[in-house]
Amino acid sequence: MTIFRTTALGLAAALTLSVAGAHAADNFGRSYQPVAAVGEHQAQIVFMQDNAAAQGSANVYIDGEYHSALLPGGFTTFCVAPGSHTLGAFVNDAPSYQGKRTQPWRTMLEGGKTYFMKVSQDQNGMPEALSRRDAERALQSMRLQSHTLSRASAVEACQYLEGPKEYTLSGDVLFRFGRSDRNSITSQGQKAVNDLVSHIQREHSDVRSIQVIGHTDPIGSEAANAALGQRRADTVRQLMMEAGVPARTISASSAGMGQPVVETCSGSIAEQIACYAPNRRVAVSVDGSAAR
Repeated sequence: MTIFRTTALGLAAALTLSVAGAHAADNFGRSYQPVAAVGEHQAQIVFMQDNAAAQGSANVYIDGEYHSALLPGGFTTFCVAPGSHTLGAFVNDAPSYQGKRTQPWRTMLEGGKTYFMKVSQDQNGMPEALSRRDAERALQSMRLQSHTLSRASAVEACQYLEGPKEYTLSGDVLFRFGRSDRNSITSQGQKAVNDLVSHIQREHSDVRSIQVIGHTDPIGSEAANAALGQRRADTVRQLMMEAGVPARTISASSAGMGQPVVETCSGSIAEQIACYAPNRRVAVSVDGSAAR
């Protein structure tokens, strides 16, 4: 009987370890990928627990409310509205749940910024701030903590900014040949700029910046083409502002003849002008988040 009970207990212990191992595997999701930027209306936080830590799970609190329990080797990513917030990470927090009563770190979180935090080895709940470089080096071996749901009311789903979108306006549609001033804009060019602004406003809920870049063909000197590209970019920038784009978000520059679409054209001047038409363009790069 004694032998049976010992065997049964051993089997139960083995089953417990097996189930615990299965649950441990379920605690983690995907491996870390570099996080994208967020807009000015959010601050992003990446919080991690060192993979080498042997101190057990750490409860992470935002403004005194539970967000996640980080196991060693786990991380969590979340966003909050910009402003004053408290953060804490308490190891072996149960059953006192100190993080609900004590928040040792308060700071102003700025919109558009990402903060990297690490659970401290100390027992005071104070998080350790890291540079992005150091944090992402450590995060390469970590996985997303996925077994608990946040109860922190300040936490928001991150709305990431997408990569810049590129739009191209034909220089020959915008301007008469060799011209660049506001008065030389064609009616088709005016419509093309207005249509582009309307498209940007529909497609982007939050525009971070717009770059207008003037490109020319290689006919003429490099200096003259650089100046022509700048004047054309300045004119298109002015038109876009007149159509409703805030001046603070839009800049203008020139690539001159340095980024050709077509490189080798020959024949008469008229034939070269026609052949090099794709090079005469104004590129518009929009950095912002897509409309939902």
